[in-house]
Amino acid sequence: MPSSALWAVDLFGRVYTLSTAGQYWELCKDTQLEFKRVSAATQGCWGIACDNQVYVYVCASDVPIRCQEEAYENQRWNPVGGFCEKLLPSDRWPWSDVSGLQHRPLDGVALPSPHWEWESDWYVDENFGGEPTEKGGWTYAMDFPATYTRDKKWNSYVRRRRWIRYRRYKSRDTWAKIPSKDDPKQLPDPFNDLSVGGWEITEEPVGHLSVWAVSLQGKVWYREDVSHPNPEGSSWSHVDTPGEVVQISCGPHDLLWVTLWEGQALVREGINRNNPKGSSWCLVEPPTSENSIMHISVGVGVVWAVTKDRKVWFRRGVNSHNPRGTSWIEMVGEMTMVDVGLNDQVWGIGYEDWAVYFRQGITPSELSGKMWKAIVASRVCDRSHSGSSSSLLSAGCFFGDEVRVSGDSCAPSDTDASSEAERPGPEQPVPAESPESPGNSKGSSASGPGTTKTTEHALEGASPADQTPGPEPRPGPASTPAELPWTSIDLKEPKKAPSHSAETTGLSSLEMLPLGLEEPYCADDHPLWVWVSGGGCAVEAHTVLKWFTAQSGLSSSMQTLSLSITPAQTAAWRKQIFQQLTERTKRELENFRHYEQAVEQSVWVKTGALQWWCDWKPHKWVDVRMALEQFTGHDGARDSILFIYYVVHEEKKYLHVFLNEVTTLVPVLNEDKHSFALYTPERTRQRWPVRLATATEQDMNDWLALLNLSCCESRRVLGRPSLQAIWSITCKGDIFVSEPSADLEAPEHPLPCDQMFWRQMGGHLRVVEASSRGVVWGIGYDGTAWVYTGGYGGGCFQGLASSTGNIYPQSDVKCVYIYENQRWNPVTGYTSRGLPTDRYMWSDATGLQECTKAGTKPPSLQWSWVSDWSVDFSVPGGTDQEGWQYASDFPSSYHGYKTMRDFVRRRCWARKCKLVTSGPWLEVPPIALRDVSIIPESPGADESGHSIALWAVSDKGDVLCRLGVSELNPAGASWLHVGTDQPFASVSIGGCCQVWAVARDGSAFYRGSVSPSKPAGDCWYHIPSPAKQRLKQVSVGQTSVYAVDDNGKLFLVPSGHQGGNLWYRQGVTPSYPQGSSWEHVSNNVRRVSVGPLDQVWVIANKVQGSHSLSQGTVCHRTGVQPLEPKGQGWDYGIGGGWDHISIRANATRAPRSASQETAGEQGLPSGPSSVAGALQEAEGPVCC
Repeated sequence: MPSSALWAVDLFGRVYTLSTAGQYWELCKDTQLEFKRVSAATQGCWGIACDNQVYVYVCASDVPIRCQEEAYENQRWNPVGGFCEKLLPSDRWPWSDVSGLQHRPLDGVALPSPHWEWESDWYVDENFGGEPTEKGGWTYAMDFPATYTRDKKWNSYVRRRRWIRYRRYKSRDTWAKIPSKDDPKQLPDPFNDLSVGGWEITEEPVGHLSVWAVSLQGKVWYREDVSHPNPEGSSWSHVDTPGEVVQISCGPHDLLWVTLWEGQALVREGINRNNPKGSSWCLVEPPTSENSIMHISVGVGVVWAVTKDRKVWFRRGVNSHNPRGTSWIEMVGEMTMVDVGLNDQVWGIGYEDWAVYFRQGITPSELSGKMWKAIVASRVCDRSHSGSSSSLLSAGCFFGDEVRVSGDSCAPSDTDASSEAERPGPEQPVPAESPESPGNSKGSSASGPGTTKTTEHALEGASPADQTPGPEPRPGPASTPAELPWTSIDLKEPKKAPSHSAETTGLSSLEMLPLGLEEPYCADDHPLWVWVSGGGCAVEAHTVLKWFTAQSGLSSSMQTLSLSITPAQTAAWRKQIFQQLTERTKRELENFRHYEQAVEQSVWVKTGALQWWCDWKPHKWVDVRMALEQFTGHDGARDSILFIYYVVHEEKKYLHVFLNEVTTLVPVLNEDKHSFALYTPERTRQRWPVRLATATEQDMNDWLALLNLSCCESRRVLGRPSLQAIWSITCKGDIFVSEPSADLEAPEHPLPCDQMFWRQMGGHLRVVEASSRGVVWGIGYDGTAWVYTGGYGGGCFQGLASSTGNIYPQSDVKCVYIYENQRWNPVTGYTSRGLPTDRYMWSDATGLQECTKAGTKPPSLQWSWVSDWSVDFSVPGGTDQEGWQYASDFPSSYHGYKTMRDFVRRRCWARKCKLVTSGPWLEVPPIALRDVSIIPESPGADESGHSIALWAVSDKGDVLCRLGVSELNPAGASWLHVGTDQPFASVSIGGCCQVWAVARDGSAFYRGSVSPSKPAGDCWYHIPSPAKQRLKQVSVGQTSVYAVDDNGKLFLVPSGHQGGNLWYRQGVTPSYPQGSSWEHVSNNVRRVSVGPLDQVWVIANKVQGSHSLSQGTVCHRTGVQPLEPKGQGWDYGIGGGWDHISIRANATRAPRSASQETAGEQGLPSGPSSVAGALQEAEGPVCC
């Protein structure tokens, strides 16, 4: 998983971040401000500075934050002058918003704050419903408001056109002050605390954020309209509370707790997607009547609190249905504050040593964790120890009415004993002003020079929020007046104490933390912290952190030795050792070459009890005995035979399969069994593989690894795939590769697809894209981008079936969807009782299978649930506030509002599940992708001097161009954003840098002027889609452009699993790369991939075999030639659950035959001959 950051504030108000992949605190780039406290989220951080104003820090990204401003120009037809801006008195404004109710001239649209800048000037939007408009972008109607059309008719009396302009957020990687447009009389008073959360209430792309704040007067405020496109929000709104609030905490979902001045807590109820501010408050008493609550922090389903005696408490029984919880449990340790981050992980600030602690052992089943462990990471580059008075007042005085000074006692790791010895002991020299003894510090203070009664009154007159929420006065860092230049505020001077004073920490010995003795403050090693925020820090249970080990330097002798060895010497030594080992191996082999082999042939057998899906009716699972016999010949070649022994009518029978005839072994998506399928060419044509099931997952993995290794040895296909390999992915997410034969694209007698051998690679992906230069990218179901490392194996393939290096952990998250269906009843309204002919009231998207919440399981046994069921509001067609979609009947086109003719409705429920595996893939953070395309290299082209062009579409629809991609750096360096007017869904780059894309509304676009020197091009050209069709995917080869539409079936089955139409773009030439028109090629196509030879491969939706029907089949277009780029027929290959294929790396040309050479010499055209056997001439892949 990508690294994330922990945010913290030190005693001087400086903000630091600590990466989960690092071990040093890094100072925030913008160091001009000093902060009291911060509250972090995934994309940034909010904070309160020393001036009590709110600031937001948005982390930099390759994808900019862009917002679209729009205005409509309205005109009415005049019999004299035609269309003009003179409208009727009852008409809308000449320049208005989309509703026509608000006046919106172009020069009246201003930037919301100084943190934004205009990206371009106003221009006319010439896209209307996925189709380009006439020149000028006008749309016509009979009157305002009405249904607008692109074409002008005889009764078109009004018209309008849309003007758009983009603004870009520019204040990134810096603290931006939150502006306020409210009435100055209603502005909130200075803020005292704030909390950020609520990002899981609504899913992306809306991505709203809940920002809550508490003022010095104890009022609660909510920031409106904070989201990813609008990181500043719009305004503050006041939320009434039954008491005076001193502190607030908001969780990622719907938990919100506040701390009252009296020491109780309030819980906000009624928070949901439609009402993120909630509806009412509920009172929660403190753990004990003697000690009230001082600080509180909430997560997804947990609440932690700190009372005034510095005890830590955990709230039991907290969840979305019961946000109050049931009871308090006291935890070991004393803290000044705690903070709950992502995955309900907990951090805290120690009461005695002011160190940051991490709660270890927190898991979904053990939310309270096991022990506190100190973070001993040091700071990268610590600056001066001095700080301004405002920083100390904001950071130190916030916790009490005075600031005292003491030594730092940063607790080391319980596993790092060496760091304890490296620290200076109590006898070592200390600064002149030593901290006072903690035992005598309470209640003692001395007035230093310059301390006046005015200062004391000022401190005593501070608001209650400044005096009591934090911990009591404690020792602070030692400093002289020269070192700490107090400005206009004088603080009480600490008493001097002997330098050898020491005290153990306040954490219980039950935690077994060997906390060190108290020592002088050292800024480099033991900083003092006053606030920590983990809202953007993701720590998994298996994450290995480097925070708990102090970095010790090398000894002087080791440093001298390491500096004396140069890299050139190291390389020479390695080369010398390698040569010596090579010569030794040759000598040993030569000495025994004259001996005969002791064993000429060996046989090895593995047996096991499995289940087999029988070939005859009634089809069912039967118990079988399976045996794999592997033998080695005289030449060392290995071959294997698989025997399956079964009993029919008390008669023992068997079937056998030669593994050199097996074309692939595929894990089968099954909720109940660990099963896999075995294909041969004959069974591929039948669409009926040999299906086997094991008792456990481990048995299935062992058999798959062994059978795959045996198949590869029989065909002598081992190691990493070649640069020309064909990559494919099943609907289960398994990755397969095939080594292409030179005859695969032969014009005469090409190799049938059903004879191709596919072997499985480790990992789990949804999309894969390959290049003949060895660069392979993939995208997971959760949008995570992965790059191929060059290894093979991983996952269930271990030992000889996997490479020893380049295998890394990989995880993926996907959603499972079910639908709740209801029919309207004249008496009771919508109910779960339907007609006898209706679909199941709980079903899948098609309504053909019953799917209930309790009965729905993860896709296979390798997946596990990571969330509960929740309503999905992002379904196509929109929803109402409760997530319902309405229609006249099942099935039909659904919409998000109810009409008089809507008698049925449905609601989509989603639940996330997670898979953890391994494979030869490395993550490319941090942008989630939807589609990716790598330029196909033409045969014989010398592109070694240029980087490899790679384009992608993010999950939000942004088009990106990857810079710095090469064979040595396949992951590239950074993203370059390519501006668009709407979100995109698919992109493809061809052999001559032709970039085509498809928007989410189904329209096609061509990017002009793309070249190696200008990788992003200059502008988009809108290409009309096929008549009455919405495209969903495009693929560009060397000269050919193919696209697939959705066939208008989005409401029937999930996107990507229905068969659409395949279209070819006619008239594409170097002088006119946009082409002229679309020509229909085939139907029943899910996805297309066009290679560097303009070869066409598709995933067909349904293919009928001689024995059964398969869904998701690899098909090859035959007869593709320069004079006939659309080809002639289809050749059916492996199938039964395939979802994606990439042919873009295969640039292997077939050798020219004698007949072709003769025809070429005579000047005759060499057309394709008829292909016998598997090749089938048809309009499209046969659909049942």
